[in-house]
Amino acid sequence: MAPPTGFFAWWTGLLDWLRSLFFKREMELSLVGLNKGGKSTLVSVLTTGQFTEDMIPTVGFNMRKLTKGGVTIKMWDLGGQQRFRSLWERYCRGVQAIVFVVDSADVDSVPTAARELHALLEKPSLKGIPLLVLGNKNDLRGALGVEELTEMMNLKSLPDREVCIYSISCKRQNNIDVTLEWLTRHAKA
Repeated sequence: MAPPTGFFAWWTGLLDWLRSLFFKREMELSLVGLNKGGKSTLVSVLTTGQFTEDMIPTVGFNMRKLTKGGVTIKMWDLGGQQRFRSLWERYCRGVQAIVFVVDSADVDSVPTAARELHALLEKPSLKGIPLLVLGNKNDLRGALGVEELTEMMNLKSLPDREVCIYSISCKRQNNIDVTLEWLTRHAKA
């Protein structure tokens, strides 16, 4: 005679809880993109849950950790100014995901963002690393949507790599939940 279904659900829940106590999942990712795209703001929203209007631009890099559920995410927030872009590859090697943040309301900057992203992804050391593109500032008038960003950034041309794109707003916290969900799915045990 088989135990009731409720018992199986309880047992599975107990096993999942025990696994989370002893087998933490970790993720390391790099946030890259042009300056003023919203990388540091995203880190702030993810770690504190708060939007700050006047973020100071990252000079060089910052590292922050976030624990969400059973996943610890180590985030490298890399400066987007021209002089720091040559360092992006170094901090993207060996990560579980590259997160490219682009200001979707600054349409004139998107071609430059696309060039920088493609130049970065051509590096052999970054082959196969999943890419999450976040079109930030979707709360502003004229912000590009997912389809427009996909086309303007030529994301369909990236072979042998998982590519995902979301339209987000750090200020309004639009799609921050789906961003976190995508990230935690890519964490390693």
